[in-house]
Amino acid sequence: MLRRRTMLTAAGATLAAPPYVSGQGVITIRHAHSLSTTEPAHLAAVFFARNVLERSGGRVRIEVFPGEQLGSGKDVNEMIRAGANVMNITDFGYLADFVPDAGILNGPYLVQRHEQLARLFATDWYRDLDRRIQQAGFRLIMAGAFFGARHMIADKPIRTPADIAGMTVRVPPNTMWLETFRALGARPTTVQWSEVYNALGQGVVQAAEAPFGSLWGARLHEVRKVISTTAHFIATTTWPINNGFFSRLPRDVQDLLLEEGAKGGAEQTRLTVAMEEDFIARFKAAGVTVVTDVDRAAFQRATVPVYSAFPRWTPNLHQTVSRLLAS
Repeated sequence: MLRRRTMLTAAGATLAAPPYVSGQGVITIRHAHSLSTTEPAHLAAVFFARNVLERSGGRVRIEVFPGEQLGSGKDVNEMIRAGANVMNITDFGYLADFVPDAGILNGPYLVQRHEQLARLFATDWYRDLDRRIQQAGFRLIMAGAFFGARHMIADKPIRTPADIAGMTVRVPPNTMWLETFRALGARPTTVQWSEVYNALGQGVVQAAEAPFGSLWGARLHEVRKVISTTAHFIATTTWPINNGFFSRLPRDVQDLLLEEGAKGGAEQTRLTVAMEEDFIARFKAAGVTVVTDVDRAAFQRATVPVYSAFPRWTPNLHQTVSRLLAS
């Protein structure tokens, strides 16, 4: 149902562009994601598309495709690596499929507040990571926008790791999520985001997790009535594009995309923070119980072994990143 609704609204996300009659013509780039059109990440993508269109005088057109219309997030990343002129709203957990060290930026309880991550993005360590991401075939038009703290939605409160033990939990198809929920004693099950509503409704999974905006956008409160604010991931997003495609664009277009990408990321962060209380109010009005007395320290302790579960990471990666965050 989410997929049908977002397909109907896709036309509104594709911004009309005037014809470009000189130079090399209109440059069209598809911008894909798996989310609903009510979420800050989608609104930021439309904001980015509008600004690029206006600043380029119609020369560069960004077409936004929500709701997995171009495929799952994992599939779109593969399309990008293969050279398609498409962008994606994804995260470093997915980019870890190509550059393993990127996965640590999506680790459980790595930070307590999203502002702390700005320290990492200003370090030589991150600049080297970005270089390796480019070598793997991706150029990040935007990196590190706040997507929200990720919380649990289930049919009962989840206050401690004991409450999640043995529970079947929907997770995205990447290793960081799988390892995190295994460490918590749950049974993680990968289901595409567009199928989570049905999976919960049919009892295929007992619980799911996401930021408030995504939980609301997918209408998961219709099939589960308890949200527990575990904040197990402080989630950020990135917008990758194929590095080869990007390098062949005119230099002024490259600069335009990067400048407006940074603004789009800032807009996503602003909207995510600004809309959080509104989403909580919407949930409560819909009869959802929002549990706030969660023992996050216990969850953090339980997930410490996750950082030893990645043999392809650079040795002592967690210690290195923790030191940079503390400096």
